[in-house]
Amino acid sequence: MAETAARPRPRRRRRGRTTWPIHVILIVAVVIMVVPFVWQILTLFKSAAEATRVPPTMLPESLGLGSFATFFTTVPFWSMFGVSVGALVLRVGGQLAVAALAGYAFARMRFRGRDALFGVFIVMLMVPSQLFLIGQYGLIRDLGLLDTLPALAIPGLFSAFGTFLMRQAFMTMPKGYEEAARLDGANTFQVFWYVMLPMARPMLAALAVLTGLYSWNDLLWPLIVSPSGENRPLPVGLAGLQGQFGTDYPTLMAGAFVCSIPLVIVFLLLQRQFFAGIANSGLKG
Repeated sequence: MAETAARPRPRRRRRGRTTWPIHVILIVAVVIMVVPFVWQILTLFKSAAEATRVPPTMLPESLGLGSFATFFTTVPFWSMFGVSVGALVLRVGGQLAVAALAGYAFARMRFRGRDALFGVFIVMLMVPSQLFLIGQYGLIRDLGLLDTLPALAIPGLFSAFGTFLMRQAFMTMPKGYEEAARLDGANTFQVFWYVMLPMARPMLAALAVLTGLYSWNDLLWPLIVSPSGENRPLPVGLAGLQGQFGTDYPTLMAGAFVCSIPLVIVFLLLQRQFFAGIANSGLKG
């Protein structure tokens, strides 16, 4: 007993001393990310002359909402909002269906050339998307879909990144569920639809948020496939607020604020599934 009592106790490291550099880095990162949003909110309350004043002023002299009125009278908001929502729904729904089916095939099905074909998918992640614009435009033109809503969504139905995420999700699932379903007489599609796909909901939510963010902010592709301007989304309207010789920054900031509200709402509704899907995406495979 005396020998046991005489032994020195191991020193415990104080977690506060080892984690404070991480906290400092995180605080600095948060400040860097939040300051532009704060500046945007403050700018939309300013006048055009006050927003371009040198040296710049942080706080507005008076809280005015004239920038919102100017935005809604300058930009056909509701028509562009409908185009953005329609393109987002088509692109997100189609990409989830294609990526889920392709990811399940690469993760669970055995066929000749599977690994080589998946390697091609990975290589496509390294190719800039702008290189496909000419071929995609030619395809949409030959289909007679220029200046239509489906033209905005068709190229986004396929995604090598989405296929990779869904493959990783299906790779992490235990094979026991699939084997039990097959013993009960389920075919391949029934196993995918009733067993594997429900367990992949977090990754589907994460992919939906990422695809929706890309679709909502897409600017270059709508300018190419909608030359007449009949089916152009909100980013095109915001880009039109930037003049050649001057820009009404309060109106531009007000429009950016209004256009970002739907994405914030969607993210708040799916944030739990989004973070769960991202956390589980790289456990295996």
